[in-house]
Amino acid sequence: MRTIKILMGLACLVAVVGIGFIAWTVLGRDPIHFAKGPRVTLAAYTGPSVTGAPPDLAHADLVMRGEYLTRAADCQACHTTDGGVPFAGGRAFKLPFGTLFSPNITPDQATGIGAWSDAEFLRAVHKGVGRGGKPLYPAFPYAAYTLLTDDDVLAIKAYLFSVKPIHAVAPENTLVFPFNQRLLMTVWSAMFDADTRFEPVADRAPEWNRGAYLVEAAGHCGECHSPRNLFQAIDNRKKFAGAVADGWRAYNISSDKPTGIGSWSEAQLASYLTNGHAAGRGSPAGPMREAVDMSLAHLTPGDVKAVVAYLRTVPPIADPALPATLAGPAPASAAKGPDGNPHGKALFAGACASCHDWTGSGALTANATLTGARAVNDPSAVNVVQMILTGNHDLVGKTQAYMPAFGPAYTDLEVADLANYVTARFGTAGRPIGPADVARFRQLR
Repeated sequence: MRTIKILMGLACLVAVVGIGFIAWTVLGRDPIHFAKGPRVTLAAYTGPSVTGAPPDLAHADLVMRGEYLTRAADCQACHTTDGGVPFAGGRAFKLPFGTLFSPNITPDQATGIGAWSDAEFLRAVHKGVGRGGKPLYPAFPYAAYTLLTDDDVLAIKAYLFSVKPIHAVAPENTLVFPFNQRLLMTVWSAMFDADTRFEPVADRAPEWNRGAYLVEAAGHCGECHSPRNLFQAIDNRKKFAGAVADGWRAYNISSDKPTGIGSWSEAQLASYLTNGHAAGRGSPAGPMREAVDMSLAHLTPGDVKAVVAYLRTVPPIADPALPATLAGPAPASAAKGPDGNPHGKALFAGACASCHDWTGSGALTANATLTGARAVNDPSAVNVVQMILTGNHDLVGKTQAYMPAFGPAYTDLEVADLANYVTARFGTAGRPIGPADVARFRQLR
């Protein structure tokens, strides 16, 4: 009898701990909990509108407003393959438990969303439920998009219905069990999709609230820049502390000064978001390059200012994996600097120095500046390797960035040696990587 009581007590303890852990995790889903001010509904908010298209487009038609909001929500990046037709889907997202492919969201009746009603589109965006009741995977960031107003979601739908319909069927997902069981997404949604529209913080300025709406609801920045919990949902208790997304490192964008953006000026932040480069801070690449070129570079100056105003208030969280101090310019002479990697040095001399310069300050364009870039100061060298493999390209002609991809021509050993030389010459705390690391990075692409 005593043994039974002990076992029952242990079972109760495990249940309490489990429920407590789940409750603690779920309660952390509010992305602007840090503001701690009184929240009001949009209907009760007395300030200027913080949702919808900006005042610059106040007199634009529904489709034009929808186009702006579609860019703000960065829909094209995920629903377009490399070199493919915008919004036709098929892009692969490689996850630890398989690969997901984005669907076609052009107005094609058979393979896209052309037959979707307003109610069906709203349910998908707000609740993560597709046509016919099919649960959607949260790679589609409906836990963030649920904050979008109905009017804004339907404006996006109006724009998508205005583009050319493309008949394209996405490949089948290749998720392993149990992740291939869509019904589990219903449980996930119940835990992490609040299914509530954006509520302004009453004692914050309209600009701050507009920035919060753009960053949290439309831009869903936390999807890449925030760590995830055990259930693969965003951990807002470590908001914007940095994470790895799509094989790239999305760096800390909290207000931490040493490892986040706390020491960036407003001008640097605005330039990085709109021009794809900030003096002394470097240039975006990978998914962040896509976000700049396809989304952020198209925001109005007022909206960019609002985004910056909001980001600067996010509490600082230090990233212990990053050095607190960034390296300055390297020596101008090729003869000076690290000597332990002659192969990497030779590769840099032949393929890189003409654009980046031996100082790292950029020989031809500011976009080629390595000095001050977080990537070359990151001991993991993840983004340096990915840059060498895939290059860096201006996707829509807005930011004039170009670097060729060396992945097809270079072996894993060559990429490793070159990455090691770059982080040693231009960074503060390089940690040597090997061909096996590069092979692993290639698999993430």
